[in-house]
Amino acid sequence: MMSSSPHTLLLAAPRGFCAGVDRAVLIVEKALEAYGAPVYVRHEIVHNTHVVNSLADRGAVFVEDETDAPEGSVIVFSAHGSPPEAFANAAARDQTLIDATCPLVTKVHNEARRYATAGKDIVLIGHEGHQEVLGTMGQAPRSISLVETPEDVDDLDDVDPEKVAYLTQTTLSMDDTAAVVDRLRERFPLLQQPKKGDICYATTNRQDAVKTLAPRCDLILVVGSETSSNSKRLVEVANDHDTPAHLVDDASHIDPSWLDGVGTVGLTSGASAPEVLVDEVIAWFRERGLGTVETVMVVDEDVHFAMPGNLARKLAEVDA
Repeated sequence: MMSSSPHTLLLAAPRGFCAGVDRAVLIVEKALEAYGAPVYVRHEIVHNTHVVNSLADRGAVFVEDETDAPEGSVIVFSAHGSPPEAFANAAARDQTLIDATCPLVTKVHNEARRYATAGKDIVLIGHEGHQEVLGTMGQAPRSISLVETPEDVDDLDDVDPEKVAYLTQTTLSMDDTAAVVDRLRERFPLLQQPKKGDICYATTNRQDAVKTLAPRCDLILVVGSETSSNSKRLVEVANDHDTPAHLVDDASHIDPSWLDGVGTVGLTSGASAPEVLVDEVIAWFRERGLGTVETVMVVDEDVHFAMPGNLARKLAEVDA
């Protein structure tokens, strides 16, 4: 065995596609099947380079804005969610709109509108510029302030302490978010929160799996793209638990020098990374003399989301 080859690979379970990502990718595939190419997609359908390139090869055309797609065209809105004006623009341009927003993101949108209607000042915990944050802030732009760190909370000047509520981006680090929430509660004792937390089940489960792997591993690899918030959070979680970690788009991004002196490697993938990329990483290690591959099951996921109604009806017509 090569000196730089680990002897054990621990696979995190769950890992990879969540129900929202699986649904969004399937929506684009089924839209191409039902309407034919091209089908336009507002922003990347999910934050993974390989997924986007694969769909582009099949006829999906990715645009940054709905106004970049022709009038009368078929357009899919990404899983991250979009602001209300994007829906209005699509209607004005007579576009056939298929909404692939993750239902768990839609939940946050509904909460934002409900809080705003009730006259609340909303603090959104999230990453500035992220597509999900842009979509959520668009639901009530005059009522929402964005924070990312506990220190940002100290700069909130236009918040009524008696009418403040918070929401979060769905793909954040649970531990980092808890620190921000703690600071919010210190400053605003009357702080209101959603009945159920906004960080999605898949983000939580994948971070818990990394926490379970970390004590058993010398190194953790996370398969995911640099644009993927939830994938980057998995690297941070590993590092926070004293285990070195790297984000790799695919097996070609692995640096063999990372493996010097490493006996056990943990392997996981972000919620937007397809399993085929994990398989390629496993094959990469096997080619270098890997001995044992073991799955570490933390929780068994069984979540599914239905297709949008208008796409389901179109598919039924095609099949009839």
